Amino acid sequence: MDEPPAPRPLASPTIYDVAKACGVAPSTVSRAFSRPGRVHIETADRIRTVAAEMGYRVNPLARALPTGKTSLLALIVADVTNPFFFAIIRGAEEAARTAGYTMLLADAQESVKAEKETLDRVIPLVEGIVLATSRLSDSSIRVAAKQRPTVVLNRVLTDIPSVVTDNARGIRRAVEHLAELGHTTITYVAGPEASWADGMRWRSLREAAFELELKARRIGPFPPTLEGGLAAASAFGERPGTAVIAYNDLIAIGLMRGLTLMGVRIPADVSVIGFDNIFGSDFCTPPLTTVASPLSTLGSFAIKTLLGQLAPNAPRGFAPALLPTQLLVRGSTARMKRRRGAWAVGARADEAP
Repeated sequence: MDEPPAPRPLASPTIYDVAKACGVAPSTVSRAFSRPGRVHIETADRIRTVAAEMGYRVNPLARALPTGKTSLLALIVADVTNPFFFAIIRGAEEAARTAGYTMLLADAQESVKAEKETLDRVIPLVEGIVLATSRLSDSSIRVAAKQRPTVVLNRVLTDIPSVVTDNARGIRRAVEHLAELGHTTITYVAGPEASWADGMRWRSLREAAFELELKARRIGPFPPTLEGGLAAASAFGERPGTAVIAYNDLIAIGLMRGLTLMGVRIPADVSVIGFDNIFGSDFCTPPLTTVASPLSTLGSFAIKTLLGQLAPNAPRGFAPALLPTQLLVRGSTARMKRRRGAWAVGARADEAP
């Protein structure tokens, strides 16, 4: 015996269904929701009542087409699985919600191609965009900014609003801390080549080392992940030293894990400093000394900066907003022990004086 055909799902009521039920034109129904002041109050009330009974819902994107006002903002992050973004996302979402906006979150997965494709898709839907730690070229970001108000995080472009942490001061404090502990050579474990922050941190480290008469060297680049830190441990083992500043906390934690597996004691043999103070940086063994960034404030400040750009007669000044950093000293740094051994090395020819 043949099975009876499955019932078709009921179609959602349209604006035309509501208009027919109310005995008015579809344009009147549209105005009742988009511009209620232009419809007689009794007619508007009746339309809303009938629409609710029928289960009619206004399509916010369709309503926004004439004005471009969707009340949607986009936050595009480099890697949503990186704990660095957890507090940034929370701070941004809270600021957007408080202002009456909904925030769309997109993950670029550390891929320039994926980030560009995502950006192309969200531009027609949103009123503004925050690019968090973007890997796009400056020219690509400028193209997007011509289409929608745009704010960049952890990167400075002269003609686009940006919000950054004080990389120079944070790195300076980290270098000073290691110098106070007696370390004379510092290895910088670099992050992604396309990272603006990576370039700033290496340059700041070299300048601070020069002023304090220390030696600095750089290894990498490495992915900004635990796996990147493990790879960095192998590279560091080929040219060991006593002190490391890593591009971020994930690399620093992976580095400590890799060195520990190699029999290196942290911090007795090598002192390690990370950057960002991500969730979990104080859970590892030993707890990580790190330069703390105000991550939640980064997210909320970026959204508020973006909303400022959406306001009528928005100011056209684009001086970057610089948020403070703080060195948190924990258990991964200690005074350098003067002894012979594989982990007490001098400067090489390619080390910065």
